[in-house]
Amino acid sequence: MPTTTFLVAFATLFATVGVADIAFIFAALTKHNTAKQRFAFATRGVIIAGVILLLFAVLGNPILEVFGITIPALRTAGGLLLFLIAIDMVFARHSGGTDITDQEEVEARSREDIAVFPLAMPLLAGPGAISAVILLTTGTHNPAEFWAVLVAIVVILFLAWLTLLVAIPIQRLLGVTGLAVVSRVVGILLAALAVQFVFDGVKASGLLAGAAA
Repeated sequence: MPTTTFLVAFATLFATVGVADIAFIFAALTKHNTAKQRFAFATRGVIIAGVILLLFAVLGNPILEVFGITIPALRTAGGLLLFLIAIDMVFARHSGGTDITDQEEVEARSREDIAVFPLAMPLLAGPGAISAVILLTTGTHNPAEFWAVLVAIVVILFLAWLTLLVAIPIQRLLGVTGLAVVSRVVGILLAALAVQFVFDGVKASGLLAGAAA
């Protein structure tokens, strides 16, 4: 399994899925639930999110072909989207790319079962994560790299599941300041990866060669 592809996919998905952030949101939404209920919510939410992300990983290329989208265009657009998410993470802002909006949070608090909404989507399998999965899988050059991305998806979701199970202790341990530090560091790394995606997309598009000619 290509180590570099796995590490890039892991870092990108770690940021876009928001493994650190979901602990606080999940703890807030389930503070009145029992440990058994939180376990059930976390398990179902991760399974549903996994199905969604793996579905987009497998159908990424067919979707692009249907809409006539080239891989360079996807890499450039995906890079820009990831960069916006990275900016939100660095400056501790919430735009809905990896988080839920205030309206969604109000609706979620009124639900008895949060496994599908907002846990599976948009928290775990949100717009940023889905875009990242399509971007990563369509950028693979051989089956080994594709499987490396799939393994990264599974590993990230497993980590997310573990994080959800210990959400309340993590919330007490890290606090708001600790979470902000983790989010900012990951945001900086994601920003660098996003810029690289844009560079690769522009280079593959041939625009620079055309301009030079």
